[in-house]
Amino acid sequence: MPSLATFRDVAFQRCIRPSCGATYEAESVRTNCSKCGDLLDVSYDWDRAMVPDSLRHFEQYWTQRRDPLRFSGVWRFHELLPFAPREFLVTAGEGQTLLQSADAVGQFVGMRPQRLFLQYEGMNPSGSFKDNGMCAAFTHARMMGAQRAACASTGNTSASLAMYCAVTRLMKAVIFIGSGKISYGKLSQALDYGALTIQIAGDFDDAMLRVREVSRDLGIYLVNSVNPFRLEGQKTIMLRVLEGLQWEVPDWIVVPGGNLGNGSAFGKAFSELHRLGLIPRLPRLAIINAAGANTLFELYERRGVRWSDGNPPRDIIRQYYDELDRSHGKADTIASAIEINRPVNLNKALRALEACDGLVRQVGDQEILDAKAQVAAGGLGCEPASAASVAGARLLRREGIIAPDDRVVCILTGHQLKDPTTTVAYHTNDQQVFNDVLAKRGVLRASFANRAVAVANELDDIIKAIRLNS
Repeated sequence: MPSLATFRDVAFQRCIRPSCGATYEAESVRTNCSKCGDLLDVSYDWDRAMVPDSLRHFEQYWTQRRDPLRFSGVWRFHELLPFAPREFLVTAGEGQTLLQSADAVGQFVGMRPQRLFLQYEGMNPSGSFKDNGMCAAFTHARMMGAQRAACASTGNTSASLAMYCAVTRLMKAVIFIGSGKISYGKLSQALDYGALTIQIAGDFDDAMLRVREVSRDLGIYLVNSVNPFRLEGQKTIMLRVLEGLQWEVPDWIVVPGGNLGNGSAFGKAFSELHRLGLIPRLPRLAIINAAGANTLFELYERRGVRWSDGNPPRDIIRQYYDELDRSHGKADTIASAIEINRPVNLNKALRALEACDGLVRQVGDQEILDAKAQVAAGGLGCEPASAASVAGARLLRREGIIAPDDRVVCILTGHQLKDPTTTVAYHTNDQQVFNDVLAKRGVLRASFANRAVAVANELDDIIKAIRLNS
């Protein structure tokens, strides 16, 4: 394995704005360009890296699963994110995820058999896709000798950060959450794993602002997806999708859009693979906002904001954020994991949409929960935000943009038990519970509810109920 000095020659950080192009060493903690203020990429001198000539190269590692770094669904692709030597790599067994053909869900969406696939990231150790990026960020933090790591979170990032801190004992976790903006399923993880939890009066955007200030002032390593090393780990979700499709490129990747880290990482992954000659083409990318947190949809589809070779119209973006400030607009959706109005990866997402001939759609909470119920009825339970991808694919199918024979991959970002309250409220017999949790969000019906059948504690009544409902 190459030395750290060799990795210093291969990896560096670069401003994403082509007109700037400032570069920085990989062994530095940065969240934005010192020259122009834009976001940073982790970039590589691929001529110096040990890049395989085929993606099938990675199949040899399947027989080496006793090695924790080959078992990892992130680090077995180490050659494609070579920013750290082996001795610094951190793993908690992340990336043992499933790509499943889902014909029942496909029928709901409007696809022909064997054309819709679900990439289930809920199988990660902390129950969400965040572990893919967190192990990469933790690896960089370890390189930098960090003692504490912090994040703002709607729940999944905090759970992942706290889990890696608990498993590795390398750092202490400090997490910022907004008031009333986190599900108990996720909050319980952060508390159980021992993280210092700071709950501020505000939403995720407020928490994000504060955690960046605190991290700067106290020298705490920030692991939100504004950290470019986070997105390096999230690239591997697409590598596992390709692996599950026997290295064939799908027609569509459909992903929920919150802070826009996944869409950004996916675009970077496919652009790099295509540049390296490892795939023949890029798939199309659809990023799906919740209607109650629809910044990307508003800017991209309604106001025409584009990447424009690194020069998106910043005046239009600023004007939109000013409008939010004047109206005191706050994100509001049952899909709490994507309840974000000011996505930190906006510019990277615009770049990914350009590279992948992408588009953006918004779906309401009603559509999200109905899609969630259909996903679960097919055997893969997911949290509400995950189902935005399926609801979005269904919308695009109805619009005729996705064809019934296209091969479509919907990303399920988190486990069903991340938000059990919403699931139970959707299926409940208790109208008050439904009203308290869902109706106040505009969810007026449970189209696919599977309600419990109440019967007397009598054998004949029980048998009768089973026969009537079988």
